[in-house]
Amino acid sequence: MPPIFTHQPVLLSAVIDGLNIHPNGIYIDATFGRGGHSKAILERLDKTGKLFAIDKDSDAIAAAKKMNDPRFKIFQGSFANIKNLTEKEDLLGNVDGILFDLGVSSPQFDDAARGFSFRLEGPLDMRMNKNQGVPLSQWLKTVAEEELRDIIKTYGEERFAKRIARSIIEERDKKTITTTTELAEIVAKAHPAWEWGKHPATRTFQALRIFINNELEDLTIALSQCIELLKPGGRLLVISFHSLEDRIVKRFIQQEVHGDENTRKLPLREAELNIRLRNIGRAIQPDAFEIKQNPRARSAVLRIVEKTT
Repeated sequence: MPPIFTHQPVLLSAVIDGLNIHPNGIYIDATFGRGGHSKAILERLDKTGKLFAIDKDSDAIAAAKKMNDPRFKIFQGSFANIKNLTEKEDLLGNVDGILFDLGVSSPQFDDAARGFSFRLEGPLDMRMNKNQGVPLSQWLKTVAEEELRDIIKTYGEERFAKRIARSIIEERDKKTITTTTELAEIVAKAHPAWEWGKHPATRTFQALRIFINNELEDLTIALSQCIELLKPGGRLLVISFHSLEDRIVKRFIQQEVHGDENTRKLPLREAELNIRLRNIGRAIQPDAFEIKQNPRARSAVLRIVEKTT
């Protein structure tokens, strides 16, 4: 029997409150994972409400299909294609709420075979959709040192990216790096300043995962599509887990809440500034109790906006 991996949905109460759920509404969970948020949304819908979900991961799709709820439908793909994936459902301008819970789900981290964890030995893969792209081990065979350095520095915000990239390339040239623990050991040996309570490979693994899955580019593409899908008064919720994601979300919200940067200083009426969103409260982070129950929630930040027109 295959192992069972559990997942605790992050900031669940805040998400449900923030979505302001209408029992007959239409909602999209753009990052299904193992369905923790989706199940809570469905519990608050009546028989006329609808929930659509998206995920890249075949394991997530399999979990979703077990739900067997006529109000629910899931699509496999990237949320960068949220508009195209849902176009046959007549959702344009009709959606009451959209949720993004970014990053990697706990089952993906906990399954060594997925290759996300530097603590568990498994094949060096890191793809969220194993039917697309190439495993990280294969990509590392040919990547140039300069490109690897830039990826680790940019996506991992790792100040020792140059040393780490050089060490990875040196080992790669000797033999193929095939497992997560091999890569983690190479990074650990190259890293000169270990932080207390933090594995030295944390930032490098984050960077490579983000790159392999095109995570930041997909997020940027998806956010603007959401405004087209939402109805006036519909809400967009985004949970991010690191500064790169949150920076993209904040920049997007700022532009849509305050209008186009090129026209803000012009003597225009509010209606002419193309303001399409308004903030709902401040950013929300988990409290001490939730962090104790689910340590992976500690870096989560939830932002909520509402479509104005």
